[in-house]
Amino acid sequence: MSNSKIVALGGVRENGKNLYLAEVDDSIFVLDAGLKYPENGQLGVDVVIPNMEYLFENKERIAGVFLTHGHADAIGALPYLLAEAKVPVFGSELTIELAKLFVKNNDSVKKFNDFHVIDENTEIEFGKTLVSFFRTTHSIPESLGVVIKTKDGNIVYTGDFKFDQAASQSYRTDFSRLAEIGREGVLALLSDSANADSNVQVASESEVGEEISQTIADWEGRVIVAAVASNLSRIQQVFDAAAESGRRVVLTGFDVENIVRTAIRLKKLSLADERLLIKPKQMAKFEDHELIILETGRMGEPINGLRKMSIGRHRYVEIKEGDLIYIVTTPSIAKEAIVARVENMIYQAGGVVKLITQHLRVSGHGNARDLQLMINLLQPKYLFPVQGEYRELDAHARAAMEVGMLPENIFIPKRGSVMEYDKGDFVPGGAIPAGDVMIDGNAIGDVGNIVLRDRKVLSEDGIFIVAITVNRKEKKIVSKAKVHTRGFVYVKKSRDILRESSELINTTVENYLGQKDFDWSELKGAVRDNLAKYLFEQTKRRPAILPVVMEVK
Repeated sequence: MSNSKIVALGGVRENGKNLYLAEVDDSIFVLDAGLKYPENGQLGVDVVIPNMEYLFENKERIAGVFLTHGHADAIGALPYLLAEAKVPVFGSELTIELAKLFVKNNDSVKKFNDFHVIDENTEIEFGKTLVSFFRTTHSIPESLGVVIKTKDGNIVYTGDFKFDQAASQSYRTDFSRLAEIGREGVLALLSDSANADSNVQVASESEVGEEISQTIADWEGRVIVAAVASNLSRIQQVFDAAAESGRRVVLTGFDVENIVRTAIRLKKLSLADERLLIKPKQMAKFEDHELIILETGRMGEPINGLRKMSIGRHRYVEIKEGDLIYIVTTPSIAKEAIVARVENMIYQAGGVVKLITQHLRVSGHGNARDLQLMINLLQPKYLFPVQGEYRELDAHARAAMEVGMLPENIFIPKRGSVMEYDKGDFVPGGAIPAGDVMIDGNAIGDVGNIVLRDRKVLSEDGIFIVAITVNRKEKKIVSKAKVHTRGFVYVKKSRDILRESSELINTTVENYLGQKDFDWSELKGAVRDNLAKYLFEQTKRRPAILPVVMEVK
């Protein structure tokens, strides 16, 4: 019997940030290394990655990182992992090329080159453990699942997947391989749950392509398509629609330019005519009905790009009367309020909004019936629903029970919880550090809850800055208090509040200087406390108060 453990460092009870560990004997197999984009309350944060301290401490035991596909939720955290642990990285040709784009943009690892291209026929031995792969269907070509063969059975990680009987060759699931893996015996299945709470049939990619082509052909003006940069299936459909309607495609984002050029070079995207793609500066040469503008925004997020277009702050495009803004991605629930606000701004600018989800159920993830089919093909002894919010993990568990899995053999993991295979059963084996590490510019992990709380206060109630100069030896104020405020009150209409605040500060400092003991932090604390109480009484707001007490000798 081998010593096997399964841990989720991210991707459970949340969307994105996929990173799972399968430990077999002394080796650690890292399954994906993804990021997620910040939620509304994470002000100023660029991206969020998993806490990888455990991997850094055990980097000598890491056999490799196995990437299932080229989306940011699977490869985005790779540079931060490789910065501390220079370990081999395995993935399909396209996945590796997209991973290299992420790594190249990070100065600390841009020279890293221990990448290995694999496919569905590859088998790799790590000591007594064999790792192999199988083809899956997702919204990007060459998506693969991972199989780790142990003495007790296979540990299988699906990555993101759905079943689409009409999928093209580079997107097609290998059903015979899945059945073969099932016959070999599956000990544990880590399976995608992102669409588990739906029984609605997801539209096939051929249906989506027809919808996109028809919508673009019917519109007489410019079409601005909002898509995720790495959703190559959707981008190919836009290219095909452009060719059919005689339009040119403008790529407006650095991310999409890199990804598209890479995919074309690898022949994972095809152009009916090389002249189909044009630069933004060439738009003026064409009539509106000859243009499709493909907007993906920074780091593949298109909604913010549309907001900038609607208020005239985009680098290349301003929305005008007669524009169709066609959103061909499915926004997450967390983004629904933002999408609604941006829609309103687009209409105010003269554009018209259409979402592909108004007519089709579109997703790169399988619904509950797809998940049940995966379970029936693989016949796992144990199921670990991953990749999804808790409601989705729970829906996956209930779907598994409908096809005969025992409740006691289904584990909804928590981040950092270790499940260890011991004496024929998975049992809790403790916990390791897990959680969010926030990236803000070049700062990694410096932004925590306290910083986010301060940013929230600043965004809601503003800042109140106090400056006063004292002579500690003579115990007197040299320069009386001056106050400055930003984002708190309109100064011209609040002069009384500012004047009385200054007087209160002067009184507070004079009273403190009259005491026997003196401590700078106590003095600042007294100013802050008295001023906070007064300002709340007057305005019912709690601005961030920054006392600056200077000394002259």
